Amino acid sequence: MSKRERHAALLEILRTHRVTSQDALRELLLEQGFGITQATVSRDIRELRLVKVPASDGTSHYTLPEEWENTPPLESLLPALYVSAEGTGNLLVVRTMTGGAQAVALAIDWEEWPEVLGTIAGDDTILIICRIDRQVETVQNRLRGIAQA
Repeated sequence: MSKRERHAALLEILRTHRVTSQDALRELLLEQGFGITQATVSRDIRELRLVKVPASDGTSHYTLPEEWENTPPLESLLPALYVSAEGTGNLLVVRTMTGGAQAVALAIDWEEWPEVLGTIAGDDTILIICRIDRQVETVQNRLRGIAQA
């Protein structure tokens, strides 16, 4: 089964069950025919931007925050919206299709890349501020790679 199918199943599980651990999530996915490892579950949780929130009874469970549900992942935005990226110093200017910059900048912010100090977005341009100069090329190459995927 594909990653997309697994992610859809995982999200459906979270909508119908209160899942308190990665192991419990893995077991529920196994019941649906997804033979996956703990490492895959952990990676899926990160990719889907799941968070653990406290419940009224003191336990915590995984959820997809409503704000994040409305923010598409970078992997789905960049292939359609990316135009170019050019850097100087610790700054990277990313050009997107008209109207795409704010959505892409928000998705970059949610990635929480350690190299990125912050983003500023206009209509079709994003300014990414990297922590140090040499990280600009790393971020630029990562964005290009995602855009070409």
